[in-house]
Amino acid sequence: MVDPDTLRSTAGVRALVRIAGERGMAPAECLAGTTLAPADLGDPAAEITAQDELLVVQTVLGRFGDEPGLGLAAAVRRDVRSRWPWGLALLGSRTLRELIEVGSRYIGRTVPFGRLAIEEADGEARLVFDDADIPPEMRAFFAEAALAGLPAFDRELFAVGVPVRRVGFRHAGPRDLERYRDVFGVAPVFGAPTSAVVFDRGVLDRPLPPANAAARDNCGQLCRDLLDRRRSRTGVAASVRDRLVRTPGEIPDQATVALGLFMSSRTLSRRLNEEGTSFRALLDEVRQTMSEVLLAHTDMTTEQVAARLGYAEAASFIRAFRRWQGCPPQTFRTRGRRSHRSPELV
Repeated sequence: MVDPDTLRSTAGVRALVRIAGERGMAPAECLAGTTLAPADLGDPAAEITAQDELLVVQTVLGRFGDEPGLGLAAAVRRDVRSRWPWGLALLGSRTLRELIEVGSRYIGRTVPFGRLAIEEADGEARLVFDDADIPPEMRAFFAEAALAGLPAFDRELFAVGVPVRRVGFRHAGPRDLERYRDVFGVAPVFGAPTSAVVFDRGVLDRPLPPANAAARDNCGQLCRDLLDRRRSRTGVAASVRDRLVRTPGEIPDQATVALGLFMSSRTLSRRLNEEGTSFRALLDEVRQTMSEVLLAHTDMTTEQVAARLGYAEAASFIRAFRRWQGCPPQTFRTRGRRSHRSPELV
């Protein structure tokens, strides 16, 4: 069970308040009884307790709970790009398995109650939502919001849909299934023993297609902005750093970067030396900055972070991180999150 006093981002509440507003409910009504004011929703650094978030959901469902698929609407309205450390994490996924593993952690952050688990058996993979700790009147909303998250951000970031075999929900179903078909591609079975999305296990390890250009460019720009705030670069060094963050999850080597800049590796090294730096130093800048962001603002494992930064194994990343920070990644994560907090990353 989630600690009711746990502080969370207001991202989920913002999406729900927008949905309620489109249906005629004022933000102040949605937030009644919580510590948040409508003006707080415009502050990306604002936080809300899990208990207050539950109260907002309860209030909105009291008005619109009869609408079929309201949880689906909430999932679709989540903007992963606005939560950019998670966008970076998701865009760096090479396979559907990696996307689901990281995505389930992201959804767990945005859905305050219930638990997601991945099960594999009999040639199938199942993303299962456990709603045992959720008040009965809110189970349908949270189950829909959690399970619709994967296909929603998959389409947002990669412009493809997870090839869903079937979907089941424990709650009773509405007459109109159009919204469900739009999100999942199939009509769910309602009154099922568990709430789950099921797909072919064989697709888990297939390479994902390239991320769509808009999501990739948005994430790359955010990376460049963060790097510039820490240390501005000009000339060839700026061009190199731009190439290093251009494609999330794929950090090119020096030969590839030099080719993209229409010069040889030797010429690139000479030009960077003239500017007082090197390819290795710029690569370390990018990797250190991105690793700190991912460790402080996502729940990715050390192995997942290492893969996003182009390391063949986690041990190499851990050694490099010790050189940068003087401590292993997990120590930085446990003691450094508060000091590393930045409104731009919330």
